[in-house]
Amino acid sequence: MKQEFDVVIVGGGMVGAAVACCLGGSGLTVAIIEAQVPEAFSPDQPHDLRVSALSIASRNILDAVGAWRGIASKRYCPFKRMRVWEGMGDTTFNSDDIRASELGYIVENRITQLALLERLADFANVTLLMPGSIARIDYDGHQSEVMLVDGRILQARLLVAADGGQSRVRQAVGLGVTSWDYNQHALVIYVETAYPQQDITWQRFVPSGPQAFLPLTGNYGSIVWYQSPDEVRRLQSLPYDQLKDELLAAFPDCLGQVNQVLGVASFPLRRQHAQSYVKQGVALVGDAAHMINPLAGQGVNIGLLDAAALAEVLVEAHGQGKNIADMSILKRYEAMRRNENLKMMTVMDVFYKSFSNDIPPLKLIRNLGLGLAQRLTPIRNKVMKAAMGLEGRLPKLAQGKSLNLG
Repeated sequence: MKQEFDVVIVGGGMVGAAVACCLGGSGLTVAIIEAQVPEAFSPDQPHDLRVSALSIASRNILDAVGAWRGIASKRYCPFKRMRVWEGMGDTTFNSDDIRASELGYIVENRITQLALLERLADFANVTLLMPGSIARIDYDGHQSEVMLVDGRILQARLLVAADGGQSRVRQAVGLGVTSWDYNQHALVIYVETAYPQQDITWQRFVPSGPQAFLPLTGNYGSIVWYQSPDEVRRLQSLPYDQLKDELLAAFPDCLGQVNQVLGVASFPLRRQHAQSYVKQGVALVGDAAHMINPLAGQGVNIGLLDAAALAEVLVEAHGQGKNIADMSILKRYEAMRRNENLKMMTVMDVFYKSFSNDIPPLKLIRNLGLGLAQRLTPIRNKVMKAAMGLEGRLPKLAQGKSLNLG
């Protein structure tokens, strides 16, 4: 059985589901394929290990497509303050300084995905295939066919790759990447804390790598500990009580008492950027287009900006009667996002490399810079707005505006 769609999205994670939601209610027929069905949410479940710091721009996008209420009905942790320090250099950002209620929100990835997938049920023009396993992807330079394991064939005018860093779509259509490893892993530790829910996220820099704390609802938090791959493997192999002792010995006093370690995971740090985001009839979004150092938690946020920008370009082109799969249209999306993403990736790289060492002259400059940022309000406020996703060239949905769906 062959079905024709204007847009076929491969990958129903946060970014792929966001693309589908952004196109919901438009005149375009959309199919989205996701292999894994996320576990349903229950309020008595422990927090997932995979969480993200969603920016204000990301909330604007999720709110605009009607998915934020699904997050709010489950759980999330807003934060008002963000502290960054090393030695004597210490800067705290506070949303009150720019008359904002929050700087961002810590949300479990599964909850964001569930809220988006639930919203898709409201759109008659979107077909969700979940679970859907892909047997083959055929691309002839003009249009694509995706064959599922069950024999169904989806014919797409536009194929959207939202299937992660090892994107099968990207490989099938022959779009290359530039990538390198940082030779460092991040250890993610889910803990129960003595403190109740906090409104601050912080990051301390030490020579072995950053140490970060993300608040969760209730007496819980997520700790991120950057270390060499060998050290992360050693820490991850420890019994939880021993890991807790090492954690308390290595982390600053502001972490407070950790009652118990409840879960641990790790992942390697890797940078990857597609050499092009588009090809005739193909567009890359999210990790399929870029993988960024997670230092400031911007990976999901720039992916959601991709989703909003692509939808904006497609809806506008469709409303004008133009071919949404044409390179002249898709290049508009690439122009909106590729350089913005590259700038963010470069800033994160410079920050990471500058702080991940113990070279005395650099350490002095870093401490002076952080101290200066604390005293210079305009600089501090500009950094805050960048972290909130409110700087640069923003898609309409990220600005709180709506798309003209026709």
